[in-house]
Amino acid sequence: MDKTAVDERFSASGAFEGNPSEERHRGGRAERENILAEERNCWRIAQANRVAFLVDAAAYFEAFASAAEAARESILILAWDIDSRVRLMRKDHDSGLPPELGNFLDAIVSRRKGLHAHILAWDFNPIYTFEREALPAVKLERRTHPRVHFQMDGNHPVWASLHQKVVVVDDSIAFAGGLDLTRSRWDTPEHLPKDTRRVDPSGAAYGPFHDVQIAVDGEAAAALGDLVRERWFRATGRLLRPPRRWRRDPWPDRLAPDIEDVRVGIARTEPAYKGSQGVREVESLHLDVIAAARRSIYIESPYLSSDSVGRALIARLGEENGPEIMIVLPKNSPGKFEESTMDTARSRLIRRLREADTSGRLRIYYPVTGNREEEWINVHSKVTIADDDIVRVGSSNLTNRSMGLDTECDLAIEAEGNPRLRSGIVEFRSRLLGEHLGIEPMKVAGAVVAKGSLIEAVESLRGGKRTLDVLAGEVPEWRDKLIPDTSIVDPERPLEPETVIRDFVSDDIRGPVRSRLLGWAVIFAAVLALGGLWKFTPLGSAATPETVAGWVDRINGHPAAPFLVIGAFVAGGLVAFPVTILIAATAFTFGPGAGFAYSLAGSFLSAMATYGIGRMFGGIPFRLVAGRRLDNLSRMLRRRGLVAVATVRVVPVAPFTFINLTAGALRIRPLDFALGTLIGMAPGLFAITFFGERLSYAVRHPGIESFLGLAALVAALVAAAEWLRRRLQDR
Repeated sequence: MDKTAVDERFSASGAFEGNPSEERHRGGRAERENILAEERNCWRIAQANRVAFLVDAAAYFEAFASAAEAARESILILAWDIDSRVRLMRKDHDSGLPPELGNFLDAIVSRRKGLHAHILAWDFNPIYTFEREALPAVKLERRTHPRVHFQMDGNHPVWASLHQKVVVVDDSIAFAGGLDLTRSRWDTPEHLPKDTRRVDPSGAAYGPFHDVQIAVDGEAAAALGDLVRERWFRATGRLLRPPRRWRRDPWPDRLAPDIEDVRVGIARTEPAYKGSQGVREVESLHLDVIAAARRSIYIESPYLSSDSVGRALIARLGEENGPEIMIVLPKNSPGKFEESTMDTARSRLIRRLREADTSGRLRIYYPVTGNREEEWINVHSKVTIADDDIVRVGSSNLTNRSMGLDTECDLAIEAEGNPRLRSGIVEFRSRLLGEHLGIEPMKVAGAVVAKGSLIEAVESLRGGKRTLDVLAGEVPEWRDKLIPDTSIVDPERPLEPETVIRDFVSDDIRGPVRSRLLGWAVIFAAVLALGGLWKFTPLGSAATPETVAGWVDRINGHPAAPFLVIGAFVAGGLVAFPVTILIAATAFTFGPGAGFAYSLAGSFLSAMATYGIGRMFGGIPFRLVAGRRLDNLSRMLRRRGLVAVATVRVVPVAPFTFINLTAGALRIRPLDFALGTLIGMAPGLFAITFFGERLSYAVRHPGIESFLGLAALVAALVAAAEWLRRRLQDR
């Protein structure tokens, strides 16, 4: 079915012909009341002459570069993250401007008198230190033209963030959505499994990445300019005046509008801070859109943990004639921390949604572009489309923190019964689903018309190599039990110090908590910093087995060599030096027997030393954390300390020094810690030392006997590891 036929059938009825859900709602109000309303779910509703949906970062980066190149007076940027090294274009640009963001901004500001660029980025949490560009202020202000202004924004409560992703050029065109101008975002709608252009500034490849940005002009762009200037004033205390209206239009020539002449709602989340009342327009918008849907709700989101949104979706699933609900998520959250915490919260909400779905009106998918285990697409878009009547694109995730804690900005467009606008919304949804299913958008639109159901249409189209797979959404049972409460990482409201103390401090803790926490905070910060130095700085060149083996070889034969090696292990633990490298170098230098003995003794004493530090300084802070919320977990770890320690030694989930400090702080019994360390580390040390020696011998003396001996050793190691794994799993 071609586009004309689809539009004609759609326009004739005001909905897709044959949709049973639409039939159920006939006989009620002829027209739905408008959803968007200022002072309820919008900050402002402003007119836009043109609106374009930019699907994936290749389109957005190109449009941003074109608009910024045409800027006359003002470029405003709000960012959760920004990287001066990110390449805006993956091919030569006609203008000859440099493709890297920092150099690009420097060049366009330098050549146009009176043009200023103001960049406001989140003063990020230290846990992101090694994932972001170092010293962004130096790269984006001190090394660029004086009219490129960069500021970090920490004007928010503890644990909150500036999460808006907004760019405004001359108050004439604005971009908003889920995309920052940063690393590991660029991709095309093809999402090729192995795209050589998809590399970060260091040259490292990353996986397929899907996101959406929206472009608007006119009054809507000017309103977003006001939003950015207000945020700049709050962060810096300096006012920015609006730019003059220029005759030259910065809208990119190659950017075709998807919708024209429409009202755009701007919704915000702002946490209560320093006497100001919080703003929860984004949450109200989500709930109003979900409540208003008659036939279908289509959602794309990186996360799914919002309590309020979850309750709203469950309520609609419980209705006899409620709408279909389709949710597209990534297979897993990116990063081990998010996977452990946010995926656990997601699995619990998915379980509740499926329990409420007694009529089969719920589908939850994840997009893949090849191998199901390895080539799934990272969904980072934040999109909601209800029926064919309203679309929301923004920065807010379906999390608690996006509803009340982080600073967010969403844009929404309502058709208000206009067939032209409804057709534009349908085409946008068809583009998204067509991209995920690897087919033309018109095939999606035609299938929805033919089936009269969004779910049935997608079910009939999926199954190819590029497709949507059903997301199980389960996490291992042990993780579900281990993380009893995810509100710590996904809070809905700012956590006031008094509230934190009341909720977390055990009853037996007295005195000034902050002073008692200081020692532990300093130690943990030092461990994290040292670990990062060995991995991400030139010091990493020293942290190689070859380099360390050269040092160790110098003392080989010295009478005090055993004590010096063991002392090196202890000292290495204190500075978070990678213990596996010390083990490998020791085995290489002293051979399997002595290498095993020295490594085991050194690792054990190093573990006990850092365990003692954790026990000395970390008791009170961890008793604080193990208050009302985490007391059960803490008791479990102490009760099963030996098994817990042995398990993390067999399958290390964190750096060696970090584990030792944490075990001491949690007051795991010294005997359990000592025995658990010996039991857990001995098999790995044995494997490294003796297997390495046998492998070296087999290479140097090839023959049936040497390789049979190597095979026997491998089989024994595998069997022993499997036996130990099963025993620990049973415990």
